[in-house]
Amino acid sequence: MEASPISVGFPLRGEWSALNTPAHKVPSHGTDYLAQTYAYDFARLSWIDGKVDDFHGKKNIGYLLGRVKLHDCYGWSQPVIAPFAGTVVHAADGWPERRTVHLARDVFIALKNGLLFNEKKHKDLRPVAGNYLILEGDNCFAFLAHLKTGSITVKKGDKVVAGHLLGEVGHSGNSTAPHLHFHLMDAPDPRSASGVPCSFDNYEVYRDDTWVSVRNEMPGRLERIRMCA
Repeated sequence: MEASPISVGFPLRGEWSALNTPAHKVPSHGTDYLAQTYAYDFARLSWIDGKVDDFHGKKNIGYLLGRVKLHDCYGWSQPVIAPFAGTVVHAADGWPERRTVHLARDVFIALKNGLLFNEKKHKDLRPVAGNYLILEGDNCFAFLAHLKTGSITVKKGDKVVAGHLLGEVGHSGNSTAPHLHFHLMDAPDPRSASGVPCSFDNYEVYRDDTWVSVRNEMPGRLERIRMCA
């Protein structure tokens, strides 16, 4: 029987959407690899007439040609905050971001790493996770990945409170657009941990032309959600 979700604080502020979510399917990324069974990918998107538009402010031909820069992307460099009080058990920064987003290149890199990366031979997870953090709470560990290079504000052993600034949304590792990968797990090492179902304490969702407050729910795929400070 699947365990009940652990409810934590939403790790972002402002308006976001889940590109991948366990509310849509499990495993949410199609694999249990690195404990990401119940993982979320959150991106900041624009909307037109109630429908998703894009994650950047340039024309789509620019995206196909690799001309969309990171600062053109709505979610890039947005603050990432601690979803609960806890202790930083791992912080890995310094992995470079690609300066532009390019559909073919970024998908190729993600596929190549997915096929060739061997976590048993390589202790460094940054080629796939990018810059990342692992935070220990009372009953779970949070894994936050693809952070902006040089943005991580904490180090191993630091104690943080819920809402503490941890870093910024980036485009490092296996990323096809600036976004935050977030999941919970039952142990500090994603190589041996299992994923844990996760919901969020409270946030707002846009339904029937209005914002509705919800508690302890899992955001749906491409659902328009927001969290105010």
